[in-house]
Amino acid sequence: MKFRALSILIGCLFFLASWFVSPLAFASVQIKLSNISYKDCPPELAEGSVTSGGNSLPASCYLITGKAKNPSGKPVYDADVFGRIYDANGEPVLQNRTRVGSIAEVPPGVSNFEVRISVPANQPTPLQLEQFKATGFTGSVRPSI
Repeated sequence: MKFRALSILIGCLFFLASWFVSPLAFASVQIKLSNISYKDCPPELAEGSVTSGGNSLPASCYLITGKAKNPSGKPVYDADVFGRIYDANGEPVLQNRTRVGSIAEVPPGVSNFEVRISVPANQPTPLQLEQFKATGFTGSVRPSI
């Protein structure tokens, strides 16, 4: 009986100690995006197509640019960028989704960012960019193997 109680006590101590030596969970950080605009991709990035129902369609390439404000005081990694993009007629450019891409690293403070998007070539410009925001983590969320 004493051995069993001692085993349980040691197991509990190891469990509690693991909380202090294991990596801390990383909190989600909201990144404020401002000065959002777009420009044509440079020629080396511009080639491409989009697929719909198995058909390949010509595409236009654009870079969404702006400023990202990271208030956390730590670098944010793999920040997902969300926003709504409409063509000149008010039609959605990215059907049924608001995630437009990601920013690999956002340093603390204000920094520039750009995200590449492909738009079906038949959608008229100018594009309308609305409700842009980003969120990421202060640590890598990929498991180390």
